[in-house]
Amino acid sequence: MITKRIIPCLDVRDGRVVKGINFEGLKEVASPVDLAKYYSDNGADELVFYDITASSDGRKLFTDILCETAANVFIPLTVGGGINSTADFERVLNCGADKVSVNSGAIKNPDLVTEAAKLYGDQCVVLSVDIKRVDGVFRVFAKGGRENTGLEAIEWIKRCVGNGAGEVVVNSIDTDGVKQGFDLPMLKAVTEAVSVPVIASGGAGCIEDFITLFKTLPRVDAGLAASIFHFGEVKISDLKRAMWEEGIPARLTIVEDSAN
Repeated sequence: MITKRIIPCLDVRDGRVVKGINFEGLKEVASPVDLAKYYSDNGADELVFYDITASSDGRKLFTDILCETAANVFIPLTVGGGINSTADFERVLNCGADKVSVNSGAIKNPDLVTEAAKLYGDQCVVLSVDIKRVDGVFRVFAKGGRENTGLEAIEWIKRCVGNGAGEVVVNSIDTDGVKQGFDLPMLKAVTEAVSVPVIASGGAGCIEDFITLFKTLPRVDAGLAASIFHFGEVKISDLKRAMWEEGIPARLTIVEDSAN
């Protein structure tokens, strides 16, 4: 079985990490540079950096704070927010990102995924999809979960993967920040629809939620979370040890969590 990845997420607004519930009520947490270095040093497999208001504000992602963050990270870094063209891909990659996440930009221009995959390779293009149930249907939302696009989520994901997206981050707005577990029905639908790696995001509240995720849906490749890591509710070293004890392969490191 392929090693499962644990990925902290830095939701960045105005140069600071923030976190809310159901994409609302955002509160400041810390510096992205400090958090990124902490996670890089303490067992995270990858890191995601989202400039969460770049698209809704109609501006480009902040590059200064991104460059400083990337300089302190020695694990794969995925960056998103305000990615609307291949020039944005180029700019973010030049700042130190390993992969680029696209959401609203692909909705506005579906050819962006195809163009970026041809230029940088499928492995560089990450489709991030914010999904919420509307009248029982999985719908794609844009601009940080503020705008219902009307797109049916599963068909949208299949289309983008067909166009070259090499990985999919499934962000469940319904479970985001609620800490009652990942959205298993939504994730099951996605893993059954595509064969590329799928990252689960939204809802993790404890170690057991990750265990349930990987045991219930072995085709999910990674679990992504924010507040439970940011506030020390779950230490990545403890999570990975628990995964191994449950027979779920994880990359263990000899570095102990510096918070111990």
